[in-house]
Amino acid sequence: MRATLLLPVSILIAGSLCTDANSQAAEPTREGCMAAVSAARQLAETLPADDLSRYFAERHLAQALVEAGNGEFDDCLEWAERATDEVKQHRHQLQPGEKLNIRPANE
Repeated sequence: MRATLLLPVSILIAGSLCTDANSQAAEPTREGCMAAVSAARQLAETLPADDLSRYFAERHLAQALVEAGNGEFDDCLEWAERATDEVKQHRHQLQPGEKLNIRPANE
């Protein structure tokens, strides 16, 4: 009876070790984060400097770098993806004659 209990337990333990190894391989890395930020930045730079979607994309990229600095690479990838989506979907646009007025932090 003891041998029949050990075999299923050893299979269960071996299976969980394989799962842990696979999940660690899929963990986001700093290099992956920086590559995503770089790709999103290049995409954002295709828009004019005064474009509202580019402005928001650049803010998302700044937050991505903050997350990377904190070691939160999964959050970094999310912010880089938001920046990419902002540029591709061009969510924010100024109407003709409107101007982006950014106030300094001390106002």
